[in-house]
Amino acid sequence: MKLRIGQTVAIAAVSAVLLFGGWFGYSQWAIEAPFQKLVKQYEGVNHVQFNITPKEVGLKLDLEAGTDIGGLVRHIEKDGRKLLGKRSLKLEVTDHSTPDLDQIWSEALFSVAQAMENKQYTEIQDTLDQMERQYGALQATAAMDDDNVYVTLTDGTASKYVILPRVPQKLGVWPNA
Repeated sequence: MKLRIGQTVAIAAVSAVLLFGGWFGYSQWAIEAPFQKLVKQYEGVNHVQFNITPKEVGLKLDLEAGTDIGGLVRHIEKDGRKLLGKRSLKLEVTDHSTPDLDQIWSEALFSVAQAMENKQYTEIQDTLDQMERQYGALQATAAMDDDNVYVTLTDGTASKYVILPRVPQKLGVWPNA
């Protein structure tokens, strides 16, 4: 029996196209499109990019100033539970902060880190309330779920979003603080 190289290569190429094309199509139309619709319908979401893997759904978000990031996460986890499946949700928020907001956050960072370390999460909101009294135009909010604490600092048209994992890293500080 003589093998025909041309036919074998063609069959392998068609099989690969069907297999990977099918996965891409499924990923695009059955997961990403409904996720995009779900996330974009939330008030304050300007743009979203996805990175969907079998274990994780990564979202890169561009949010308007003052958007409730904790509410957005609850919305995604509640209404997108079927789409998420067993995948974990990983958020990355585009930074639209100002040097003033960065300075305010750096002043509060020690108190927030201490509250996180001691698992005294109400102290975070106390620290944020104190910052609001100190800086008149500042609006500071905190929200929490099983995995993270979400801190939002808003000063006019600029916002700083900080996502603090409730399970601390083994070494170093929070990567996004």
